[in-house]
Amino acid sequence: MRTLNFAVIGINHDHIHGQIGALRRAGATCAGFYAAEDDLAAAFMARYPEIPRVTQAARLYEDRAIDLVVSAAVPADRAAIAITAMRHGKDVMLDKPGVTSLAQLREVKTVQAETRRIVSIMYSEHFEVAATVRAGELVAAGAIGEIVNLIGMGPHRLRKPERPGWFFERERYGGILTDIASHQCEQFLFFAAADDAEILSASVGNRANADRPGLQDIGDMHLRTPNGVTGYIRVDWFTPDGLPTWGDGRLTIIGTQGTIELRKYLDIAGRPGKDHLFLVDRSGMQHIDCSAVELPYGRQLVADVFDRTETAMPQARCFKAMEIALRAQHLAETGRLPSGYSQEAA
Repeated sequence: MRTLNFAVIGINHDHIHGQIGALRRAGATCAGFYAAEDDLAAAFMARYPEIPRVTQAARLYEDRAIDLVVSAAVPADRAAIAITAMRHGKDVMLDKPGVTSLAQLREVKTVQAETRRIVSIMYSEHFEVAATVRAGELVAAGAIGEIVNLIGMGPHRLRKPERPGWFFERERYGGILTDIASHQCEQFLFFAAADDAEILSASVGNRANADRPGLQDIGDMHLRTPNGVTGYIRVDWFTPDGLPTWGDGRLTIIGTQGTIELRKYLDIAGRPGKDHLFLVDRSGMQHIDCSAVELPYGRQLVADVFDRTETAMPQARCFKAMEIALRAQHLAETGRLPSGYSQEAA
């Protein structure tokens, strides 16, 4: 198999480093990058001196040797990048959120169906977290029986003085449920083995940042699948400064024969490192260190590009996770579901 060549277009979020890392671990090569911002480009080149900067994104779109376009641009700009890449015959890997509106999602889905290119959104709280990967293996093996309920929590540290202007503009980042909670929506569908979900409730708010009215610093939603699996998602920007990492990300999975709890980024009880999994079943309870678990997303996506398969993530689930987050965002802000979407359809 030949080496996969990818290009980077848009480096506005640090998630770009995880995206590049996943592909490089799979043997892929970055052929170049485009960034409009000189300051971001300078920092990027200092980290990746071997990746050439191009002055026009068109050079990367039009390069027939490039298989995949990778983007962590400003969230509102990612859909246009994906559409342009697909129309140039390239597959796409986007940072989450892949889109910031249902109109963008419809257009991306239309172009994907027309071109048959791959659109992969790197939901890093699943694909870049070894504990989540291991939990998926345990659930698939029946370790806790049938899944009944999930609770996903995504707290983040705000670091307000360090954030760029777009971070506080609702139309550019998409709202807190669209942005952060898309991670948890994807995990909910994955662990519940569901194709869709009903949104029972959703809310967003700005509780502590009146100086930044465009920021939503807390949000939650309550979901239910057609076969009755329920889930609660809460995301926020309230990680205390005393926590030694950016957020105490957690996932609790309740099954008919046991439970799994993930402490993704640290164990507040004092165990070192990250990727902690706690399994409780009929035989007892145990702590599982998942730090050595392989992260397969990158190599699976590379194989998908060459084989035209969907092993890294089904295309339908990639889009459905974004759709649920967008619908919940609309419900939270307006008190109603968006036009054209009903709970009966879910």
